[in-house]
Amino acid sequence: MQLTLMSIPVGGDIGLEVHDDTDQFLRLEQGRGRVQMGPSPEELSFDEEVADDWAVLVPKGMWHNITNIGDVPMKVYSIYAPPHHAPGTVHETQADQDHDH
Repeated sequence: MQLTLMSIPVGGDIGLEVHDDTDQFLRLEQGRGRVQMGPSPEELSFDEEVADDWAVLVPKGMWHNITNIGDVPMKVYSIYAPPHHAPGTVHETQADQDHDH
């Protein structure tokens, strides 16, 4: 398993993505977000606002994104298995994370 911690700036997002072999648990610890999910990038049929203490369950194969729609950095953590990053990996920015894939 792997735990990923994220701080998403105002107006930022985690980035539209899909995990073909991994279910994912996301929890919003701080802030307000917009969760979008669907079977393809063009069909994000689930669209819901979330806030502090919400959990989001993302089934494998489901495209998803969370956008910070609040006025403070959004704090999110994610748990999934198997791990996607080497132990100890730190990405200072979303661009760093994008280059790691």
